[in-house]
Amino acid sequence: MSARAVSTRYAYFPGCSADGVGRAFTESLYAVFEHLGYGLDELEDWNCCGATAWPSVDQDQAHALSARNLALAEDRAPGADPVDVLASCTGCYRALLKAQEALGTAGPTQVKLGRALAAIGLDSEGRARVRHPVDILLNEIGLDRIRQAVVRPLTGVKVASYYGCQLIRPFSTFDDQYDPTSMDRLVEALGAEPVDWPLKTRCCGGSCYCGGPVIGAMPEATMQLSYALLREAAKRGADVIVSICPLCQFNLEGFQDRMAKRFGHPVDMPSGFITQLMGIAMGIDEKRLGIHRLLRWRLPVAPAPEPAAVGAPAAEEGGGDA
Repeated sequence: MSARAVSTRYAYFPGCSADGVGRAFTESLYAVFEHLGYGLDELEDWNCCGATAWPSVDQDQAHALSARNLALAEDRAPGADPVDVLASCTGCYRALLKAQEALGTAGPTQVKLGRALAAIGLDSEGRARVRHPVDILLNEIGLDRIRQAVVRPLTGVKVASYYGCQLIRPFSTFDDQYDPTSMDRLVEALGAEPVDWPLKTRCCGGSCYCGGPVIGAMPEATMQLSYALLREAAKRGADVIVSICPLCQFNLEGFQDRMAKRFGHPVDMPSGFITQLMGIAMGIDEKRLGIHRLLRWRLPVAPAPEPAAVGAPAAEEGGGDA
């Protein structure tokens, strides 16, 4: 299936991880959206959302950082219509949602944020709506369109969808807070089999890393949390774990050898992003999906068909073939 002409575009907030640990997510997100006929326009002059350490220092200032991004999105889209702002990093998504709530709730925080924005020549009109890519894929692009784009059904592939602990908490804007199914429904649309496992919203330990399981504040506790997720997914028969958070994916994939040594049990579970899985099923060139940036990716599927025409190959800089 060739790429469609772009018909709808979204303001995109990439966040600080987009060109770092989340680069593969960013690449695959752009490729999949473009292939489905949707475009992402990076928000001009965006700044860090303030997640996740800054709220513990000054909550109002953390809100102000995110509020500036929402006000910028409104400023870049004049008129009275709502402005959807996509945030792919789960930490950014949560931080922006918190700022959206603070801007829309009368009280001292709203007043402070209004003054902060006014000091830099901006204001909030309440038009910005924070959205997650999974929400857009499921509820606007739709499963029918995604199924139509599949040229390489992932028949027989068992997928553990890892939602993490922040995508639907504290804000369950598009999925159930305790038993989310949105990613599983996307997995089914690709022809794969979603694995039913009880740890899909359990924390990976990301908030304890503070630099990684080696130099982090609580490395032992963190490694146990990530290890438990990998072991449970393997026990449930998963071939791969897919996530939607750059930090979660990094935590689950990057330290499996160290986990195996620490806990005395082999750990070898491929971990990637849901958009990479979608791109593979759609026949998109794996270079465009950032597959080469992963450490242990593999899928029990037939060879890929000819790459889909979704633009020029990804740039060579950064990352490396695993």
